[in-house]
Amino acid sequence: MTGEPAGTPYWEPSELPPQPQLHGVVTADVAVVGAGLAGLSCAYHLAERAPGLDIAVLDAEQPAAGASGRGTGLLGPRAGPAVDRAVRRFGPRTARRMHRASERAVRDVLDLCARLDVPCGLRPGEQLMATRSAAGLIALARRARACRDIGLDVPVLTPAGIRDRVGVPYRAALLHRPAATLDPAALTCALARACADRGVRFYGRSPLLALRPGDLVGPELVLPHGRLYAGQAVLAVNSAAQALDLPVGTVLPVEVYALATEPLSASAYDELGGRAGHSVVDAVALAPYFRLLPDRGLVAGGGAATLPSGLGAPRLRVLRERAWAGLERWLRSLHPELARVRVSHRWSGRIGMTADDLPVVGPVPGHEDVWYIGGCCGHGLALSVAHGAYVAAALLGEPEEGEPLPWHRSRAPRLPVRGPVRPLLRAYVDTLGSLARHTC
Repeated sequence: MTGEPAGTPYWEPSELPPQPQLHGVVTADVAVVGAGLAGLSCAYHLAERAPGLDIAVLDAEQPAAGASGRGTGLLGPRAGPAVDRAVRRFGPRTARRMHRASERAVRDVLDLCARLDVPCGLRPGEQLMATRSAAGLIALARRARACRDIGLDVPVLTPAGIRDRVGVPYRAALLHRPAATLDPAALTCALARACADRGVRFYGRSPLLALRPGDLVGPELVLPHGRLYAGQAVLAVNSAAQALDLPVGTVLPVEVYALATEPLSASAYDELGGRAGHSVVDAVALAPYFRLLPDRGLVAGGGAATLPSGLGAPRLRVLRERAWAGLERWLRSLHPELARVRVSHRWSGRIGMTADDLPVVGPVPGHEDVWYIGGCCGHGLALSVAHGAYVAAALLGEPEEGEPLPWHRSRAPRLPVRGPVRPLLRAYVDTLGSLARHTC
C-alpha cells in the first residue's frame, strides 16, 4: 500500500490507555488486532460479557489512528448497495433484512454512547439523501419505490420539506431515521478507555506481520518484536487484509477525502440545519455530503476516491489536491456564505471496498478460531460497532437472536487487483468520482 492517508483530521484523539510496544512472547485468551471501532467494540463486548477473559488489543499505531479516527462522523442507516440494487440483487426479503440490520446498528451506537457517558459530540438528527440533479432524481425515485415495496419507513421530502430542514435548493430527498452525527475519534478513544477499565491490555506500534497456526491451540500472531499466542483472534484490519494476504477475498483499500471549515455565522449555520443536527448525503454514488459541527463549522466529504496501491508519492499528491479542490468547489456552491469561509482542515482516510458492496464478517478460511471484520464500503461508523458485538457473541458461543447478519461470510468476491488489470480498476473508480462531481 502506498504511504499513509494525508492531512490532519478535524478530530483529535483524546486520552488513551497505556499502549506499550509488544516485546517477547505474550499470551491471551483472545487477541484483537486493530484498535478501531470494530476491534474495540469486540473487545468491549467480550470484557462486558465474560469479565474473567484475558483480552489483548494490538494496533500498528494507536486507537483512532486509522479509519475510525479519520471519518466524518455521519451515523446513519446503510449497509451494502442502495436499497433498489439490493432488491434486484438479493431479493426483497434480504434487502429488507439488510436495511433493518443497519437501523439496529445506528440504535446500538446511540445506546453505546449513552452507556459510556462521554462527550463525543453526539447530536441526534435526521439524514437526508438528497439531490440537485436529474440523475439524482432518477436514483431517488428508484430507491423510494423500492423502500415502499418492501415496507421500509423512508419518507420522501419535497423541496418545501427540505427547505424546512436545510436551506439548500435540493429538488427531492429521502429522509432516513434513526440518524445522528458525532466525533468518531472521541467515540473510539472512549471505547478504548472503557476496555482498559475492564482489564483489556493494549499494545501499540505493534503491526501484525503474519498469522500462523499455533503449535498447540489457537493462532500465533507474528509481530516485529515478538509473538502473541491466543486461544482465539479477531482481525479487525479492514483493507489491510490484502497486505497480510488473508484468504478473505478482495477488500480494496480506497482513499477518500474530507475537509472542515472555520465557524459559520449563526444565521448560515441555522439555514444549513446546524441546530437540528441534520446531515445531507447526495444521492449519486461517491457524490459529496456535509454535516454541521457543534462549534458552527462544517465538515464535507466524498466527491472522489483513489486506489492508492501502486501509485507513486508524486502522483498520489496530485490526485489528493485535485480531490480536495473539487470538494471545496462543491462546498462553496451550497450557500452564499460558504463562498468566503476558510477551510481549516483537509485530510484523507482509507476505507475497505468489496466488489458486491457487502462487508465481510466471519471466520478466516483455514485458520481455526480466527475471525475477520472489514469491507464496510464507507458505512463503517454504525456497522463496525455492530460487527464487533456480533463477533464477540460468536466467540463466546452465545445463541444468535434471529437470523445471522446478511453479510456473515468468510470471503468477498475476488478481483484481479494486480498486473495489467489494476489500471482498469483505477480508471473505473476515477470515472465514478468524475460522474459524481458533474451530476451533483
